[in-house]
Amino acid sequence: MNKTQDQLNIGQIRKAIPEQLFKKSESRFLVSVAQAVSSTVILGYIGYRCIPLTWFALPIWILFDLLLGTVAMGIWVLGHECGHAAFSNNKLCNDILGYILHEILLVPYFSWQHSHALHHAKTNHLTEGETFCPVVLNSKMGKIYQKIKDIIGIESFSIVQIFNITVLGWPLYLLLGVTAGSSRGFTSHFIVPNKLFPSRMLLKVSLSNIGLCLVIFGLYKWAEARSFAEVMAIYIGPYLVVNMWLTIITFLQHTDINIPHYDSSSWNRLKGALSTIDRNYPAWIDSLHFEIGTTHVLHHVFSELPHYHANEANLYFKKAIGELYHCDEKPLLTSLYQCASLVGVEHKGDGVWFFQKD
Repeated sequence: MNKTQDQLNIGQIRKAIPEQLFKKSESRFLVSVAQAVSSTVILGYIGYRCIPLTWFALPIWILFDLLLGTVAMGIWVLGHECGHAAFSNNKLCNDILGYILHEILLVPYFSWQHSHALHHAKTNHLTEGETFCPVVLNSKMGKIYQKIKDIIGIESFSIVQIFNITVLGWPLYLLLGVTAGSSRGFTSHFIVPNKLFPSRMLLKVSLSNIGLCLVIFGLYKWAEARSFAEVMAIYIGPYLVVNMWLTIITFLQHTDINIPHYDSSSWNRLKGALSTIDRNYPAWIDSLHFEIGTTHVLHHVFSELPHYHANEANLYFKKAIGELYHCDEKPLLTSLYQCASLVGVEHKGDGVWFFQKD
C-alpha cells in the first residue's frame, strides 16, 4: 500500500516495531565496545610491530591507516550511540562511556552531543538544520559554486568537493560551523556563547575542551618519548580516516538528487527524518560500522534504538513506511561522486526544495 507522510505519525510507526527491539542491554553494548576497541588496538599493534617507520614504507602505511581508520570508525559510532542514550537507561552511564569513546578520537563529546541533537531535531530543514545543509542555487554562494563548476567541469568539481568533504569538512564544521544552517551563521564547538551554544552550555563545552586537551597532551608526550612519525602513523593517519568516514556517511545520508529539503512553511520532524537515505556500503565496512549507513533512516526516526537491534527493527520499519523509505543501491563511490557534483537546491513549490539536475 502506498503511504503518504500525512497518513503516518511517529507513534504509528513505533507500534509497528516490536517493543523488545527498543530495550537496551548494557552488557550487549559493551560487547560491541570490546569488539571495536580490541580490533583497533590489535590492528594498531600489528602495524607498529610489522611495518618499519621509513619513507620507503610510506605506501604501506597509507594503506594500513586506511584500514585502521575504517576499523576505528566503529568506536566513533558507539560513542555516537551513547550521545543518543542508546547504551543505557542511565544518563550518566551514557555520558561517561560516550565521553571516553569520543574524546579519545578528538571529538568534543558534550558539544557534539548538543549540536547533533539539533541535527536530529531539524533534519533536512533548509535553514535551521545542522550539518550538510545545502546552499540555495540562486543565492550568492550558490551562484559562485555553479560558476566554479561551469569553469572547471563536473569531474573536477566533484573531486574538489570530495576533498572538501572528507578532509576539510569535519574540522571546519567544529571550528566554524561550515555546512550548518544559515539561520545560525558562525558557530564554534569550542567557544561559548554563540547561536549554537548558549551560555548555559559553558560547563559542558569546557569539559569537552578539557578532554581534547588531555588527549592532545598525551599525543605530545607519546611523540616526545617515541617519535612524531610513530604518532603520525598509528594515530593521526587513522584519525583522519575516521573523520573521512564520518563526513562521507553524514553527507551521503542527507544529500541526493531525489531527497527533499523543506523550508519553515512545510517542514516537520517526521518529514525531515524520512528525507534521509540508506546507502550501499560493502558488507565488511557496514559490519565494522555497526550498520550505521544502512539503517540510518530508521535511526533518524528512533535514534534511541540500539544498534544491535537495528537490522531486525529495520524490516518492520520499512514495511510500516512503505514507499517513503529511501535506499540507494548504487556502489558507494558512484553515489559519492554523483552527490558531490550537486551544487544547490531550488524551490519546487509548497516549501519543498530539491537539488537541481544537470
